[in-house]
Order: sequence, then C-alpha cells, then structure tokens
Amino acid sequence: MSYRTLALAAACSAALCACVVAPIGRPYGAYGPAYAPAGEVIVTDVAPPAPYYETLPPPPFVGAVWIDGYWGWGGGRHVWVGGRYEHGRPGYGWQPHRWVQHEGRWHLQEGHWARH
Repeated sequence: MSYRTLALAAACSAALCACVVAPIGRPYGAYGPAYAPAGEVIVTDVAPPAPYYETLPPPPFVGAVWIDGYWGWGGGRHVWVGGRYEHGRPGYGWQPHRWVQHEGRWHLQEGHWARH
C-alpha cells in the first residue's frame, strides 16, 4: 500500500469517526418541521398507534423526573416524540400528553405541569 493510499484511508477514517447518527430529543416546547408548535390545537381523523414503551435511561441528575414520550402529529401522520428527564417542580406533577376522541375525531391534549 502506498503512502498516499494509507494517508487517504486515515483521513477518511478520522472523518467518519466524528459522524454519529442518532435520534435527537426534542426539548419541551421546541419544535421542528415534523412537529406542531407548542399550544397549537391538533385534531385528526386517525387514531394514535398503540403506546410505545421506552426503556428509561439512568437519571442524569438528582431529582430528575421522567416525562413519558407520546405520539405527536407531523407530516400528516403520528410521530413518536421520545421521553426525557426534566427537573421536578415542587408542588406540581406532570400530566402526560394524551389523545382524546371527541365527535369522531382525535384531539391531542398537551402534557403540562399541574399543581397537586
């Protein structure tokens, strides 16, 4: 193998080592092209899929509260929004996102912190 070939292989290897393909969590209240903005009313004729059960990663800090993932809506279909840890709020509990059927259509009720 020539020096040029070896150098090219090393450069390609180094470039590829920096590439990581992984899903990125969505911070609460943020949105991207596949998600409706926070507070937007979402109504569809399509029932959400069965719940997706996530394996909880270890808490990243003391007092971390796990917020379950949920089926959101984007691009004309249900999209899984992964769970995440947040700092707890004293006197409050997390009310999860949920789909409610009303007059034959499905409405997404956003999750929120509610006073106990």
